[in-house]
Amino acid sequence: MNTKELIAKDLLSIKAVFFRPEEPFTWASGIKSPIYCDNRLTLTAPNVRNDVENGLVQIIKDEYPECQAIFGTSTAGIAHAAICGHIMGLPMGYVRSGAKDHGRNNQIEGKLEKGQKVVVVEDLISTGGSVIEVVNVLREAGAEVLGIASIYTYGMKKGIDRLAQADVKNVSLTDFDTTVEVAANEGYIKQSDKERLIKFRNDPSDESWIGS
Repeated sequence: MNTKELIAKDLLSIKAVFFRPEEPFTWASGIKSPIYCDNRLTLTAPNVRNDVENGLVQIIKDEYPECQAIFGTSTAGIAHAAICGHIMGLPMGYVRSGAKDHGRNNQIEGKLEKGQKVVVVEDLISTGGSVIEVVNVLREAGAEVLGIASIYTYGMKKGIDRLAQADVKNVSLTDFDTTVEVAANEGYIKQSDKERLIKFRNDPSDESWIGS
């Protein structure tokens, strides 16, 4: 079993990723979604957490060997960045969604040196907007962002295009397509659901997958 399949099985087993094509969830944007994803649940499942953190560390070692510091996204990426930083013996910080309105008005928490080579740790990438904002904040502060290490990505075209436009690399432990395949093989969903779910991934705004 490869890493993508292992993490997919892990996330499905604790319902961090949960498919419900017959009763879609509604996102804040109003889009109907067959998937619920909450990777915060990995923190309360020690065996899964171990697989996730070791996997993220391996991504950083393999894909970004020059990494000098790890910065998490706020808030879901903070714990994972801290654990990875601890395992690797590297400095760690995080980027707020906005600057504080008191004290030193920091948006970046933790010490960042100009020219420092950093990796951003994120839990989930859908359209890519929030993580790219973090990358831009770090770049504006003088960091050299080597790329992103994330737990899960939907693989949506909008997210892929945005990351390419921002000239930033992302490597995820697992993705939507892998979890759909594993979910079907493990009996979480029907084999016949796979095509519908991929249709959603291809274009979330097209709701023709519902009831198809």
